[in-house]
Amino acid sequence: MQRWIALLLYCFVCPLLAAPCPDWSTSRAGAELASLRQQLKDWDRAYHQQGRSPISDELYDQARERLQDWQQCFPQLTLAPRADLGPPGTHAHPIAHTGLHKLRDEATVQQWLQGRSELWIQPKVDGVAVTLHYRDGRLQQAISRGDGQRGQDWTAQTQLIDAIPQQLAHNDELILQGELYWRLPGHVQAQGGTGTARNQVAGAMNRHQLDAATAAQIGLFVWDWANGPSSMGARLQGLRAFGFTDSAELTLPITDLTQARQWREHWYRHPLPFASDGVVLRQGKRPPGSSWAAEPPQWAAAWKYPLSQALAQVRAVHFQIGRSGRITPVLQLQPVRLEQRSIQRVSLGSLQRWQALDIRPGDQVAISLAGLTIPRLDGVVWRSAERPLLASPDPAAYHALSCWQPSPGCASQFSARLVWLGGKQGLQLAGVGPGTWDKLQQAGKLPNLLAWLDLEEAELARTPGFAATRARTLQQSFASARRRPFAQWLKALGLPASGAAALGTDWDTLAARDARAWDAFNGIGPQRAAQLVAFFRHPDVQALRQRLHAAGVAGF
Repeated sequence: MQRWIALLLYCFVCPLLAAPCPDWSTSRAGAELASLRQQLKDWDRAYHQQGRSPISDELYDQARERLQDWQQCFPQLTLAPRADLGPPGTHAHPIAHTGLHKLRDEATVQQWLQGRSELWIQPKVDGVAVTLHYRDGRLQQAISRGDGQRGQDWTAQTQLIDAIPQQLAHNDELILQGELYWRLPGHVQAQGGTGTARNQVAGAMNRHQLDAATAAQIGLFVWDWANGPSSMGARLQGLRAFGFTDSAELTLPITDLTQARQWREHWYRHPLPFASDGVVLRQGKRPPGSSWAAEPPQWAAAWKYPLSQALAQVRAVHFQIGRSGRITPVLQLQPVRLEQRSIQRVSLGSLQRWQALDIRPGDQVAISLAGLTIPRLDGVVWRSAERPLLASPDPAAYHALSCWQPSPGCASQFSARLVWLGGKQGLQLAGVGPGTWDKLQQAGKLPNLLAWLDLEEAELARTPGFAATRARTLQQSFASARRRPFAQWLKALGLPASGAAALGTDWDTLAARDARAWDAFNGIGPQRAAQLVAFFRHPDVQALRQRLHAAGVAGF
């Protein structure tokens, strides 16, 4: 009874852990589900028929989970499960390959463990599954997993693989299920990830002829003796006797979540001879193999490692315009977790990259962390069935001398100018950050770049978001700006890099220099000299100079 209660809890909780249901009409949902199912079908065909993996295992798993989540969100759309698998092969497995439920987090692992006894854990090897069928001690057939019921005949290929014995000291029928993997001595999953290991094995096994050098790179991990004794201990003893020592030594007893967590962490961060993508939890006793079906059982489940890549849905595309006029597209994402971080935004770096990728809201993208800290877009996994039009900013309209006021289309660049002006590169205004400028802008207090110089304490105190004490310290910080040196003010306003040029102490001297005079200084070429001349001659910059002159700032 406890076991059935735990299973019901697992089935109830998993949908709650999924992403929120999309706000789609029934017709839109039908189109999106059909699109994803077709994409899965294409990936399955490439893997099962062509022996290649166009997508990493963890992204594939997330895509299939996404399909399951969407099907739960739209139960009125009846779709046959797993109909998108390509032809699996014609050779029947003597005992079905069951597959595994994926436990999403520690809570679901704890629920799965609850009420179970004689528990074991082993690495979840990232390779290709195989059945090895022995009779009278000789290997009769090797069959790929396929759809769990039927697969391809790999017997000829296995004759060259030293890891697969052709003869065993066992006269009864012997059915082993395991994983063929690409040998990676000393591989640390947390550092190296999976890479192309699984793809290399799949490609090798699907060749008509397997060369000796490639065969030597393939290892075998036996994860179950399908028609073996009823207890795990007896099965492991038998595997050792057959020579599968590594498989037996990496199947370990556990009693609770703490031990499961410890081994999962250990195998994730310490060397193994293969790539792995998680751990497998097993009950020692399970039903006889004759009753197994090609579907996840109750007596085994997978707990994956932390994702190195997350599948994220694009909610919106924003175009940030920096102080110099550079346009940076930023994707707003349905939140995903990587390395215990919630990722909601990722930058594409340049407008040209967004144009090349053509990412729209609704698209599914792959996200990873650069240096374990910075979200990075790895690519588009599949595109939404509905492609909304997006208007991007015109690059010709934005440059180093545009947007000195918050006029239409200028909000982003104007905000960037304010942040630069008050930040460490500029006036270093104490207690003034992006949030301060945002509140003042929302209150309509900043019609131009220097309007804050006129804000009195009483007016600040009446502004939403500023209490009396905060208004006092903010006005004091603003007042201190009037005493900043001339050169610091120039940098705060966005003066182009001036190399070794002497900036002097007054505006008129600098404004009088022509391009040749600027170019005479070290570190300033013709292009930078032209930029400096344009800066001092620009009408908006000259207006700022007049405002600072009136405010009594030295040098202006």
